[in-house]
Amino acid sequence: MRILLAEDDEFLASGIALALSDSGYAIDEVRTGQEADSAITNTAYDLVILDLGLPTLDGLEVLTRARARGQALPILILTARDDVRDRVTGLDAGANDYLTKPFHLEELEARIRALLRKDRWENKTTVTYGPLTFDTSDRVATLQDKPLDLSARELAVLEILMQKAGRTVSKEHITDHLSTWESEVTFNAIEITIHRLRKKIGEAGVNIRTLRGLGYLLETTG
Repeated sequence: MRILLAEDDEFLASGIALALSDSGYAIDEVRTGQEADSAITNTAYDLVILDLGLPTLDGLEVLTRARARGQALPILILTARDDVRDRVTGLDAGANDYLTKPFHLEELEARIRALLRKDRWENKTTVTYGPLTFDTSDRVATLQDKPLDLSARELAVLEILMQKAGRTVSKEHITDHLSTWESEVTFNAIEITIHRLRKKIGEAGVNIRTLRGLGYLLETTG
């Protein structure tokens, strides 16, 4: 999942980005409201973490502009503004959640999982497709009730395929959601990941079929 982190405190932003990267998220960072507005306009993010006190353009204006453009992606406000009126204003402007500083990283990650679960998984805590099960809270996959030993990238690709199980997923869609400005995922890297995933799931009634020129299809084979 690709997340935009709009936070002008470089030390705090680096800590958040490192923790979320370790959890398997692809993170882009911006320091100003103008940069955040441009990034949200031009890149397909799964979620935005938005500070309100950004320079050049207030975070609330960034939020308002995104909603005015009809962008429905989850936006989590992360701010030092802890007055009840600020919370009400932020939520009424279209924020999906509001977390005040200081905070615990564990809570931030739990709120991110909850927002993504609602947006991507219709609030389901587990999703099953044939013999495959994906736990949307812990972000772990099992095959025939046995845990799958997957790398972070393999899990991320499988998560995307599970979201669209039975439908074609383009390479562009996968790379867009796994790349960051600092680290672009290539088509070749996706092909290698798909090859490894096939070896791990292909003998249990589920397969990833390549549709030449179109992408990949997660399908049952039994």
